[in-house]
Amino acid sequence: MSNVDMHRHLDRFTVTPAGPPREPPMKSLPGPVDWARRNLFNGMFNTILTLIVGYVLLMSVPYMLWWSVLGAEFGAVGAEACVAHLAEVGGACWGAIWEKWGFILFGTYPLDERWRPFIACVLITAAMIASGMKRFWGLQLAPIWAVAIIGFFVLMGGGVLGLSEVRTSQWGGLPLTLMLSVFGAIFAFPLAILVALGRRSSLPAIKTICVLYVEFVRGVPLITVLFMASFMFPLFLPEGVDINNLLRAQVGIILFIAAYLAEVVRGGLQAIPKGQYEAASALGLGYWKQMALIVLPQALKISIPPIVNTLIGMFKDTSLILIIGLFDILALAKSSSQDTDWARFYIEYYVFVALIFWAYCWGMSQYSQWLERDLHRGHNR
Repeated sequence: MSNVDMHRHLDRFTVTPAGPPREPPMKSLPGPVDWARRNLFNGMFNTILTLIVGYVLLMSVPYMLWWSVLGAEFGAVGAEACVAHLAEVGGACWGAIWEKWGFILFGTYPLDERWRPFIACVLITAAMIASGMKRFWGLQLAPIWAVAIIGFFVLMGGGVLGLSEVRTSQWGGLPLTLMLSVFGAIFAFPLAILVALGRRSSLPAIKTICVLYVEFVRGVPLITVLFMASFMFPLFLPEGVDINNLLRAQVGIILFIAAYLAEVVRGGLQAIPKGQYEAASALGLGYWKQMALIVLPQALKISIPPIVNTLIGMFKDTSLILIIGLFDILALAKSSSQDTDWARFYIEYYVFVALIFWAYCWGMSQYSQWLERDLHRGHNR
């Protein structure tokens, strides 16, 4: 091929620019307008829904703000002053909380000993916070919880270290809510893992027992479990044998939570690829080492959202213990509204209790989201 023919051949593959070079397209900078366009107004349905929700908020938020803050009474005033404020202004009177907060939080616990349940709640809350900090992950977490649990029962029950004894019938409020939910989760989680493994066992007897347990407990509401633990279970005990009502309720809640968590963990186990089991077997690991080192860590990481959702639900469901004669903070708030002097301010009591529930539930939710992001960091691109 001559040089002329080669140039003609190459000219066919030469791209002639259509015009002067253009600037590269600008990337949209993240901002409130761009966020609203992508999340609130990204379609006809979302736009209509956003407008409806915006209208409801516009109508309700100003009144709620006025009632709770601008037109509210925050001083520790008496019942007559609160009634007068309600008649003249109409806003909230948080003096009702100043009057009843001790009863709502601690129930009928002796008035001069209420510092004990307060410290007990601080110990449990501090242990929960420490469990969420990576610096405490490991064996050092065991003594933290041991101190919190032992300290909780020593402070609440007394009878040692010069503390006066307080019967469990006088326990109530926030300490009771934390005890039933937190201790229920601590003891239910290992049981749930064993039941989930049992449901996937190749041994028919173990699998049948686990299936019957899960299906029976999940087939009845928590109220039924508490009722059976409190009223029916003592009928089967030998004469003269009596188990504390609070302990029976705690065991019932543990069994109930474990059944739900077992299904959550089993779902995580089923999501693990079969190759992970085969790889663990190829390494020569036994069954329990396979589960502890290879399979369960992955399954629990996958199951974080439903696990936390179950625990949050159980934390709120502890208010059902009222049916067996135990009083949590919600039941005590309702009892406070029975006081004739403060009966008009029941909304303030329920708002106070709702904020406490929200604080714990929001903390658990935020921690689970952070934990999920942190554990999936290696998968992010």
